[in-house]
Amino acid sequence: MKRIVLVLPALLLLASCANPAQDQSAEKNASAQVDSFLTAYTHQYQELYYTSAKAEWELNTHIVKGDTLTSKRAEEANQAYADFTGSSRNINAAQKYLEQKEFLTDLQIKQLEAILYAAGANPEVAGDVVKKKIKAETEQTTNLFGFDFQVNGDSVTTNEIDGILEQSTDLQQRLAAWQASKEVGKGLKKGLENLRNLRNQSVQALDYENYFQFQVSEYGMSSQEMLDLNHRLVGEIWPLYRELHTWARYELAQKYGQQVPDMLPAHWVPNRWGQEWSSMVEVEGLNFDAALEKKGAEWIMKEGEDFYRSLGYDALPETFYTKSSLYPLPEGADYKKNNHASAWHMDLENDVRSLMSVEPNTRWWNTVLHELGHIYYYQAYTSDSVPVLLRAGANRAYHEAIGTLIGLASMQKPFLVQKGLVDENLEVDQVKGLLKEALDYIVVMPWASGVMTDFEYSLYSENLPEDQFNARWWELKKKYQGIVPPANRGEEYCDACSKTHINNDPAQYYDYALANVLLFQFHMHIAKNILKQDPHNTNYYGSKETGKFLLALMAPGATVDWRKNLQENLNDDISAAAIREYFDPLMQWLQQQNEGRSHTLPEKI
Repeated sequence: MKRIVLVLPALLLLASCANPAQDQSAEKNASAQVDSFLTAYTHQYQELYYTSAKAEWELNTHIVKGDTLTSKRAEEANQAYADFTGSSRNINAAQKYLEQKEFLTDLQIKQLEAILYAAGANPEVAGDVVKKKIKAETEQTTNLFGFDFQVNGDSVTTNEIDGILEQSTDLQQRLAAWQASKEVGKGLKKGLENLRNLRNQSVQALDYENYFQFQVSEYGMSSQEMLDLNHRLVGEIWPLYRELHTWARYELAQKYGQQVPDMLPAHWVPNRWGQEWSSMVEVEGLNFDAALEKKGAEWIMKEGEDFYRSLGYDALPETFYTKSSLYPLPEGADYKKNNHASAWHMDLENDVRSLMSVEPNTRWWNTVLHELGHIYYYQAYTSDSVPVLLRAGANRAYHEAIGTLIGLASMQKPFLVQKGLVDENLEVDQVKGLLKEALDYIVVMPWASGVMTDFEYSLYSENLPEDQFNARWWELKKKYQGIVPPANRGEEYCDACSKTHINNDPAQYYDYALANVLLFQFHMHIAKNILKQDPHNTNYYGSKETGKFLLALMAPGATVDWRKNLQENLNDDISAAAIREYFDPLMQWLQQQNEGRSHTLPEKI
């Protein structure tokens, strides 16, 4: 694609003796020049972004073995996007204008900084590195999502593997499913090493230390500051996680008829990566699979939209339903698709889509509400007041926080009664309910802030050797999660590579941990200050005030500093105090349950 050529007049350098009239003229001239540059850049950027998004959408939703044409189109579209965002002309222009910050508005400065951040992943000065990186990323995505998972020689979907790990009490069956889920890593290990090198080289061309530091910089933090924040958050919730780990060891040993292990074998827990264990607990009445089975997957989607409309938001565009890929592929389909739920802002305007495989069960009820949170976040900041280049969350964690917040709210009894999924007279065991939530929201914290963050720091910042990938992975899983492999996992494996984000959403997993903390800060504020309800028993449905509060968080997009946004709306900084308060009743119960039991995790992490 022909690249846009921008003619950029030099800015006037002012002498110290310039008079006020000259100052005003120079300021006006500089501002006008920046506006002209931003207008031209945005037009081309948005066009290329959309083309790339459509190519990636096809790559993720229609995976055919042996198909090279789709991959080629994605490579070409991504290359055109990379050529533009990483062009030396655009980089030099943005840097030049930023030298004159005193003449520019905050909005202009933020857009120029966004241009430089976008350039960081694909700078022209890195030469062939960028082309190699794009090709390698496309190949890695194809190999990851086109993999044929097999259990005992039979092809299975990841949904089927997840079902076994959530429900089966047969340890041999569980082991076979868990091992099958990790086979994909073998063929991805060399690809990850190559991607690590290419990603580091690409950002180092713009003076970033490495790819991890590049991603962290979007928060306005150093790598060490991000590590310190995540380690602090893990430390703050560690006493509760330690009690959950102890409880789980004894609970699962009894369930499987085994001796209590010191550490949890990976195939014992109900998740491929041990990142959430909520299916260990059934809260009577709050597993409403049967009710959802009768209503169907399409009903879940429509009711999810209805929830957001009840808060005062607009209907989804019709194209959301016609262009999204919302349900599992039909039986016998001759292609595959990415089974990881995601939300897409295709054109940074009104083409919003979701990629899911919705089935009528409780897990997908939660997931649908979560993913629609991202979609409505996109719609919130798609307005004339937010420039295209700043149509993103206040920080990346904000997006996950909003989505997961609604996921939490969607599972509380009053809302479920409102939707006819549980009976109003149902007596819910609050402690069990909290336990089920903690096995999700607390258990994920050491995984996200610890295992994933530390592994990717080692990978990118410390250039972890390829022959140490698996050893480092399991060292971190034991340290932070108290989880060990069923048997020795040598370096022929790359169990980290089985995690989607390691491959195609790298060095950002701390987003989920920070989002988890933020969502409880948001939820406790809504429950206590807006709804005046018990935080464990809320109903957001129909609350326009809740809608206004969430809109205040979402609508500015990236036009405001995230810390300022937090202070303005919560009068608080990021803190684990809210999540600890929410789960305090559970902590007391767990301590009683674990009295006399051995705790094999240290008191402090």
